[in-house]
Amino acid sequence: MNQYETVFILTPVLSDSQMKEAVEKFKGVLQEEGAEIINEENWGLKKLAYPIQKKSTGFYQLIEFKANPATIEKLELNFRRDERVIRFLTFRMEKYAIEYAEKRRNLRATAPQVEKK
Repeated sequence: MNQYETVFILTPVLSDSQMKEAVEKFKGVLQEEGAEIINEENWGLKKLAYPIQKKSTGFYQLIEFKANPATIEKLELNFRRDERVIRFLTFRMEKYAIEYAEKRRNLRATAPQVEKK
């Protein structure tokens, strides 16, 4: 099993519940294929560097997981078929990227949480 990281951008016209439903769908695809989800981060609504499908913002989502290479084909096929996804990128993490991701997760876990008012 290799470790992968996928980042996908969902269309900004979705409601909060629709966005969560889309994320759960892709997590379900991974779990059906026997993938182990390590980390999941919702980066929220962000401005895009350039317009995609006439949209200037999108909901960014990151999922880090361990899976077999065949799982990636199925996941990306689902990304392509779902009209809510405007962009995605999946890549296999090298050992240094895995170490960096672990350090980043540990720093986020130990950092004091600041509430936005």
